[in-house]
Amino acid sequence: MSARTTRTVGPGAVTAVIALSGVVVSLMQTLVVPIIPQLPQLLHAEPSDASWVITATLLAAAVVTPISGRLGDMFGKRRVIIASLVALVVGSVVCALSDSLVPAITGRVLQGLATGVIPVGISILRDELPAERVGGAVSLVSASLGVGGAIGLPVSAAVVQYAHWHVLFWLSAGLGLACLALVAALVPESPNKVPGRFDTPGAIGLAVGLVCLLLPVTKGGDWGWTSGATLGLFAGGIVVLVLWAVYETRVAQPLVDLRVTVRRPVLFTNLASVLVGFAMYAMSLTLPQLLQSPEATGYGLGQSTLAAGLALAPGGLVMMALSPVSARITARHGARAALLIGVGVIGIGYGVGLLLMSEVWQIVITSMIVSAGVGIAYAAMPALIMDAVPVTETASANGVNALMRSIGTSTASAVMAAILANMTMRLGPASVPTEHGFRMTYVVAMLATVVGLLLTLAIPRFRRSSAEQDTGVEPAQPRVSAGKH
Repeated sequence: MSARTTRTVGPGAVTAVIALSGVVVSLMQTLVVPIIPQLPQLLHAEPSDASWVITATLLAAAVVTPISGRLGDMFGKRRVIIASLVALVVGSVVCALSDSLVPAITGRVLQGLATGVIPVGISILRDELPAERVGGAVSLVSASLGVGGAIGLPVSAAVVQYAHWHVLFWLSAGLGLACLALVAALVPESPNKVPGRFDTPGAIGLAVGLVCLLLPVTKGGDWGWTSGATLGLFAGGIVVLVLWAVYETRVAQPLVDLRVTVRRPVLFTNLASVLVGFAMYAMSLTLPQLLQSPEATGYGLGQSTLAAGLALAPGGLVMMALSPVSARITARHGARAALLIGVGVIGIGYGVGLLLMSEVWQIVITSMIVSAGVGIAYAAMPALIMDAVPVTETASANGVNALMRSIGTSTASAVMAAILANMTMRLGPASVPTEHGFRMTYVVAMLATVVGLLLTLAIPRFRRSSAEQDTGVEPAQPRVSAGKH
C-alpha cells in the first residue's frame, strides 16, 4: 500500500509535505522571540517565571525527539507525525486563548512535543523514496530545522507589530492544521516497523535525566551558576543518565540502543551535532541583539525588531537553497566531507563577522555565510547516521541526533546570555552589552566550530553495505566506498 501511495503522489510531493511540516515545527522555537520583553506584562507574571514560556518548549523538544523516534520505529512513523502535529495545533490553540502563565506554558510544551516530526519524517523518506531521491530529500528536510527558526523571527515580528500577540498562535494553529491535512492525505505509512514492548521506564528515565541536566543550563543565569538548585540539578541529571544508560544496556528492547549509539560514526556525528547546534543558535541570539542595540553605544545599529528579523531572513533562504548542494557533496565525496565543509563555512562566517560589524548589510553577510554552513552541515548529519544504523532503527537514531542538536542550542542560549550579561556598559538608566561582549560571542562560536571540525575528522570515511545496514551486523573489515574519500 505504501509503495503504491508514494508512486501515485510522487516522491516530490511527499518530500515537500514533510519539509513544510519541518519548517512549521521548527518555527515554534522562535515564534515568541519578538514578545519576550513583553511576556511578563502579557501573562501577568514575574520575568523569571515568564521565561518558562521559552524554556518549556526547549525542554519538551529535547525530551520528545528520541522518544518519538522509537515510537515511530515501533508503531508507525506516519502515526507519530500526525500525533505530533495534533499536539502542535492543540498547544497553539491553548496559547491563543490564554492570558496567564500556566496555560501559556502548557501550550508551549505541547508545541515543543511536535519537534519529533523532523527526525521521524527523515526516516519516512529513507523507507519510502527511491534510492536516488533519498539524499536530496533528507538534506532538504534536515535543513528545515534551521530554516523555520530563521524565517520565524521576521514573520513573528511582523505579526506582533501589526496585530494582537494571540494572532501568533492562531497562525501557528492554522499552519499546523494545513500540515496535518497534507500528511494525512499524501504521506504513506512506512512498512518498516519493529514490533515489541515500548520501554516506558527508559523513556521516564531519559526524560527525568534530560530535564535535570538542561533545566539548569537554561535557567542557571536566573538562579545563579553556583546556586544549590543549579548544582543539584546538574549532579542529579548526571546520576540519573548514568543509571539510565546502565538500565538501557540490560533491557531486551531499549528505548535507545546504546550499542548502536556508541559506534564511532554515530557517536562522533552526534558529538559534532552538539557543536553545530551551538554555533547555529549563537547566531540567532547574538545578531538580533547587535542589530537592535542603540546607535548611542557607538556600535549598535538601532534597528527595530521587524527590521532585525528581515535582515536575518535571507539566512533561512540560504539554508534551504544549499541543502541540495550538501546532497551532491554527499553523493560524490560522502556525508563526512559535507559535514566538514559545513562546519568550516560556519567558522568562516563568524570570522568574517568579527571584521564586519558596523553596517546592517555586513550583519546580513555574516548571517548568510553562517546559515550556508548550517544548511550544509544539518543536511549531512542524517546521512551519516543512516549510513551507520540498521533500517529498523532509523527514526530512533535520528531522534537521538536531533536531541544532540537541541542540547547544543540550549547550551548556546545559556553561554551567549552569560557572556552578554557580564560584559555590559551603562547607557542612561539601562545596561547594554558592550562591543567586546558581542565579539566574544563570535569567538566562542568559532571555537565551537573548531571542536566540531575535530570531531568530524574522527568520523570514519567508510560506509557499510546495504545488507550490513539492514542487519545491523558490524563489518569484519572497514569497507571503503568508491568516491567517498
